[in-house]
Amino acid sequence: MLRFGPRVAILGGMLLLSAACTRKTVSFNSRLDEPTAEAAATGDSLTTTKKKNPKLSIAGRKAVISKEEEHKAKEEEKAAQRKPNKKKKIFLGQRIKRGYFKTGTGKNQVVTIFYYLKTFQQPSAMAPAVYYFNPKKKKIFAANGELDPTADKVLHGPFKRMVNNQIIEQGYYAMGTKHLRWEKYDNKGGLTAKTHYEMGFPRDANISYYDGANTMIKEVVPYVNGKLEGDYVKYTADGKREWIGHFENGRRVGEWTNYWDYKGYRRYVLQYGESGYEPEVAEPELIREYSHGGTPIYDKEKNLDKRGDADPDATKNDPRRPGSHGAPAQRAPVRKPVDRRPGYHPKPAVTPPAVSATPAG
Repeated sequence: MLRFGPRVAILGGMLLLSAACTRKTVSFNSRLDEPTAEAAATGDSLTTTKKKNPKLSIAGRKAVISKEEEHKAKEEEKAAQRKPNKKKKIFLGQRIKRGYFKTGTGKNQVVTIFYYLKTFQQPSAMAPAVYYFNPKKKKIFAANGELDPTADKVLHGPFKRMVNNQIIEQGYYAMGTKHLRWEKYDNKGGLTAKTHYEMGFPRDANISYYDGANTMIKEVVPYVNGKLEGDYVKYTADGKREWIGHFENGRRVGEWTNYWDYKGYRRYVLQYGESGYEPEVAEPELIREYSHGGTPIYDKEKNLDKRGDADPDATKNDPRRPGSHGAPAQRAPVRKPVDRRPGYHPKPAVTPPAVSATPAG
């Protein structure tokens, strides 16, 4: 049996010492805090990959964003795509809102689409005719004085009226007045009338003035292609309305209103024919009458007739009323009794001013 003894043990120790003293090559460009290649952990894709732009693995992405967060992000993105971008509706620099109403039924149903001012503004008192929408009555009216800011919607923007999806009238309103081009069509879509307006005044209207500087309007007589067509208005010398009405096809149509000289109150409302394509009514019918203080004293539709009674405004204490000196004493009737026979239609005390059928000059 062989024995190695102490020599073999010494030789093994020398071999281990030489292995521990093996030299390592270190670059002079290396930093003390920069790990060497040997210090890199095996399996680390960020340090061992040879790609210039290494990417995170699928496991890494899942670690950064959870499934719930990813699902929430996708839902928010879809909701943003579904949500339409609401554009502000603006016409002539004013914010507007859309409205509509329907009248009639079946094939004869009339659909009216219009726009009005989102923020109320009182129309000009010098406008020949002002139009507004009443939400409670669902109807468009012509103003008879100042509008109610809490209830009346001043028309402003495009206007369209249709029957059975066929346009029969369209145009634009601006601050309650007719503006730009207005067109009317028959049931077959044929153009029957076209009028151009500038803030309520027909482009071809004859306008007369009280002064030489043309600042105080006296009368506006509307003409289209040499024929009376459009809104008529006459003012007093102090700028108040005296008469308003409408012409169609050279004839007076609809309601014609006469005003008192106090606070723009109506005095007489006369009724002409409904269409300018029918023979003109030779003598209009009085359908409403008001006292000097604005109280109705005659209304044909409501079967009201108090014209033979005492002045209903005599007991009102209104310091702004002309000649008011506090609460006056009750006055005797100032109007004569009217004929009450069946079928009687009272004649108005005044009639609209005469106008020329053709423009001057």
